[in-house]
Amino acid sequence: MKQTTPLLPLFHKFIKETETGRRLKKNGSRITSDSIQNYKSVLLNLERFITKEQFDWRICDVAKLNKREYASEKNYWKNFYHAFTTYLYSKGCYDNYVGTNIKIIKTFFAYLKYDRDVQIGDFYKHFHVLKEEIAVLVISPDQLKFLIHDPKFEEKLPEHLKQIKAVFVFGCTTGLRFSDLILLSNKNFEQNGPDWYLKVRSKKTKTYTAVKLPVYAVAIFKKYRSKSNRVLLFKPISLSNFNEHLKNIGKLAGFNAPLELLHEKRGKVCKVQGGMPVPFYQKMSSHMMRRTAITTLLILGMPEHLVKKISGHGPSSNSFARYVHYAQAYMDKEIDKVHKVLSTYE
Repeated sequence: MKQTTPLLPLFHKFIKETETGRRLKKNGSRITSDSIQNYKSVLLNLERFITKEQFDWRICDVAKLNKREYASEKNYWKNFYHAFTTYLYSKGCYDNYVGTNIKIIKTFFAYLKYDRDVQIGDFYKHFHVLKEEIAVLVISPDQLKFLIHDPKFEEKLPEHLKQIKAVFVFGCTTGLRFSDLILLSNKNFEQNGPDWYLKVRSKKTKTYTAVKLPVYAVAIFKKYRSKSNRVLLFKPISLSNFNEHLKNIGKLAGFNAPLELLHEKRGKVCKVQGGMPVPFYQKMSSHMMRRTAITTLLILGMPEHLVKKISGHGPSSNSFARYVHYAQAYMDKEIDKVHKVLSTYE
């Protein structure tokens, strides 16, 4: 009879060793807190799945299995993959989220095999990590200019929304992630003659970036800076509250264009929200800042290698190609307007 070991306690240990630094990246650096939070989310999904489906999630030593038991074990892991992904889809999840869960589970099994020397076999290598191409949502250059320069809009905002708008505009200009933006202080800014530069090391990529700031970004810095270098530039705010306030700003700004939301389940495109379009402002979030900065630079003609330098993307980054594709589509749309005018003679 097969000897089995419950997997949930081992998943807890996997997270614990990651948190304490016993488990590191291949380059020897510590795994980020964001990744650890993702591990915990997967653990919660597994616990709920096991409870709801009464699934016996366990592992056994494949080296001790006979041929019939090995075939049975192979089938067990096929069933787990199908049952767990079906559970996630039934909760309203889509391919990217399900794929992330499976990717982390595969990482966990690799940890068992290579870090813990558990003879688990290679069944997990056959788990498919599904991905979907999500449209890159950004605000247009005209919308960004409105947020930067319209004094009447600025005046009607309460003070707390003025700061949220300032953070958003600054992020849309510099391409910083929210996690880097909220940690800015005076020491990240340097003046060279009449010019000001933002100097920052990304928490995620560990790369250093120096970006020359436009006049309006310098004005934001001067408005919110403190006399002490130890005080953060912007008042601390949670990501969820920031996103909620940002949606309110978008609504007040009249960013109401309808969006049809599309996602994929098992590779099949399906409409979200019952197929009903939603106003643009409802999809505004912190992620839009970085995407807007990158696509705006591309749209306005900055060479790709310089945009990568500013954004911290590697030379062969796959994710960067999505921004290039979006910028090309935007330019095609705009040039079509020109072609339409030139194609008629009156």
